[in-house]
Amino acid sequence: MASSMAAACTAAKASLSPAQSTNQRTPAQGRLLFPGAAPSSRSLRLRPAGRRSPATRSLPRAAKAVVAALADPLKVMISGAPASGKGTQCELIKAKFGLVHISAGDLLRAEIAAGSENGKQAKEFMEKGQLVPDEIVVNMVKERLLQPDAQENGWLLDGYPRSYSQAMALETLAIRPDICILLDVPDELLVERVVGRRLDPVTGKIYHLKYSPPENEEIASRLTQRFDDTEEKVKLRLETYYQNIESLLSTYEDVLVKVKGDATVEDVFSKIDELLSSSLDKKTEIVASA
Repeated sequence: MASSMAAACTAAKASLSPAQSTNQRTPAQGRLLFPGAAPSSRSLRLRPAGRRSPATRSLPRAAKAVVAALADPLKVMISGAPASGKGTQCELIKAKFGLVHISAGDLLRAEIAAGSENGKQAKEFMEKGQLVPDEIVVNMVKERLLQPDAQENGWLLDGYPRSYSQAMALETLAIRPDICILLDVPDELLVERVVGRRLDPVTGKIYHLKYSPPENEEIASRLTQRFDDTEEKVKLRLETYYQNIESLLSTYEDVLVKVKGDATVEDVFSKIDELLSSSLDKKTEIVASA
């Protein structure tokens, strides 16, 4: 197996055309910005996603498969305000790219339920109505990222880090994404999405009075609203979000891409799909040219 893998890699490298040296930078062909925002030093210029590089395009199909297998798996962070659509997009990303989906909130609940040391410490703070310290959550995230499935398949870190201190803790541990996707949705739409959410206590299904109404009157009559899904509460949550997000922008400036999240689910995922496919291409290109 090892000899056949090595032979395929040799064939892959041999099929590459020699790299041409140049001092010219390729002109930018795409840009993602917040709607209405003026260009700034933080705007990212992107090669149109999905295009294959000349190097990988010239490889035979079998050689491409070997090179892709040898490339490091994708490491992705996705961030956005409450109700920006992170959960929906994470499900689509996981299905398409096979990444391990990691949510700090889910980890916290799982650790508490399992009675782990991290979980016990976290529970003590939560029972006192206090925030769980960053070091406890960072330890949970680190341990999950180091598990074999995340190392082999790549990971998708959902809504974390949320503050500068959390980001710095990950930087200290050399945990850094290949790409950080920031979903950008106007505040008025975020408020509408949150205020209209309803929960079916029987099935656990989430509905929205406007975008995903219940199927019948029986279900509609038993729907409940989360205590914090009110306009007043969501505006407070948005204030906290905006206070923290600016520091994250500077931390991940070199890998940050802002994606408009007020389009349809399909259109938002189409853009994300292009970006992640492009990132994979770059990883494959690096291995192929090594």
